[in-house]
Amino acid sequence: MSDPLVSANGIDVAYGDLQVLWDVSVEITDEDRVVALVGPNGAGKTTLLKALSGLRPLAGGSIELFGADAAALRPDQIVERGFVHVPEARNLFTEMTVEENLEMGAYTKRAEQAATMAEVFELFPVLDERRTQRAGTLSGGEQQMLAIGRGLMAKPDVLALDELSVGLAPQFVDRVFEKVAAISEDITVLLTEQHVHEALELADRGYVLENGRIVAEDDADALLESDRVQDAYLSG
Repeated sequence: MSDPLVSANGIDVAYGDLQVLWDVSVEITDEDRVVALVGPNGAGKTTLLKALSGLRPLAGGSIELFGADAAALRPDQIVERGFVHVPEARNLFTEMTVEENLEMGAYTKRAEQAATMAEVFELFPVLDERRTQRAGTLSGGEQQMLAIGRGLMAKPDVLALDELSVGLAPQFVDRVFEKVAAISEDITVLLTEQHVHEALELADRGYVLENGRIVAEDDADALLESDRVQDAYLSG
């Protein structure tokens, strides 16, 4: 069994007096291609990613990233170590061009910027076509591709994608999932999704998060067949 790249151990997270995560444990190893974190809206998936990326402090438990205690690391150091979080909001610089947004993503890997940008344009040809266009004028699907591309510019070992399909037209959802499958050939992907079936079909392993607690974890195929997932998310 490989040593974990990411390990959350019994973590609690709160916003003031409101606790959002209770005793959550998640592990990602270099043997994983895609790990899916699924559950309903408001389950705490985004909060978990914020905790992993150093944007939310822990009220309990611990996180190790690539063998280091995450509590001792700033968010930029977490990115530099290889954990990159692409948020649901995308947080693009809308007045900047596609190319300028990608350059911003490479701030920890400037020496590799040109080669990595070429790889991003190969993965997302539409971004190459739009490289001088302002990010705010792109379609929703194109903005999602740019957000992912900007994350890839940091050369991550683990790419965390939060609510990948939110706000996308149906025709773009399949295209973006296809791109994630391609990315996962070289980079481990942690994917949070409300579209449970699509996420688990793509994943090797999965965790089900409900009301701030992990209620199931297993191989993705087993979760797809489980009564709990079938009844809660896939019936009808």
